[in-house]
Amino acid sequence: MLGAKITALGCYVPPGVMTNADLEKIVETSDEWILQRVGIAERHIASPEIATSDMAVEASRLALAQRGLAATGLDALIVCTVTPDMFFPSTACLVQDRLGAKGAWGFDLVAACCGFVYGLTTAAHLVMGGTHKTVLVIGADTMSRIIDYTDRGTCVLFGDGAGAMLVEPAEAGEGFIGFLNEIDGSGGDYLKMPAGGSRMPSSKETVEKRLHYVKQDGSQVFKYAVRKMYESCRELLERHGLTTKDVKLLIPHQANRRIITAAAERLGFSCDQVVINIDRYGNTTGATLPLATFDALQAGMLKKGDLVLFAAVGAGFTVGANLWRWAY
Repeated sequence: MLGAKITALGCYVPPGVMTNADLEKIVETSDEWILQRVGIAERHIASPEIATSDMAVEASRLALAQRGLAATGLDALIVCTVTPDMFFPSTACLVQDRLGAKGAWGFDLVAACCGFVYGLTTAAHLVMGGTHKTVLVIGADTMSRIIDYTDRGTCVLFGDGAGAMLVEPAEAGEGFIGFLNEIDGSGGDYLKMPAGGSRMPSSKETVEKRLHYVKQDGSQVFKYAVRKMYESCRELLERHGLTTKDVKLLIPHQANRRIITAAAERLGFSCDQVVINIDRYGNTTGATLPLATFDALQAGMLKKGDLVLFAAVGAGFTVGANLWRWAY
């Protein structure tokens, strides 16, 4: 079987920034409370004319330009998002058209904060199966559109952004090493957007009850996320006969600084092995992993040949971990 490797990365965040001081003016909170609870100082917020597909296109163009690849050279694209432009057509269709990726197929992948991990897993197997040579994985979310800015438990957490990685064939032993993904639907009520689907269609009542916004039981999510990020990473490393000492970087989903540090400490990672950039972006859902990877590359923390562990836990509940040998 062929291998699969990540060959390019592009990221985009909208220029508008919402600081904790800005939030203090619209909800009962404080900069100190937000920093202590979740570790966020600011987050990028899209202006009204910017939608998820717009950010996805920008990130994709940057990734393609880095690789020197025309969009017509793409075989498939996977858009990982929970904030599509609309129910249908898929955001993948909109991005494919805007990019001019004629001949490519694709789809939206809905796995909340695990979306990008699941997207990488899917892309790797498409490539390793020998049926695809170029798969673009895009994580993009405009979370500000589904956040209730009267709910301080959620509105301080989220930001907007996008990132894209190109996956191509590799020699055996380089690039993708393995994955561990799972879902646990029994936790679905703890983090969700209740209305807008077939169970609870949009109505005057659902709008008045503010049911088209993210609802979260923070304590339940926190406990599950710490436990499952630890367990999934530990099991994936054990499957491949590896330890934390073999890993150059843990790049976790950026949901909460305390979740990241608690899981990393249980796993035995040192501070310089863990990428944390939640302070500048907040939780961008599908975009956190590419944004964190981009920052690691910019800081010189990640180089060709390094072993990288991606990990995430999200609504559903969804759980995912990926091991890759960095290829450039």
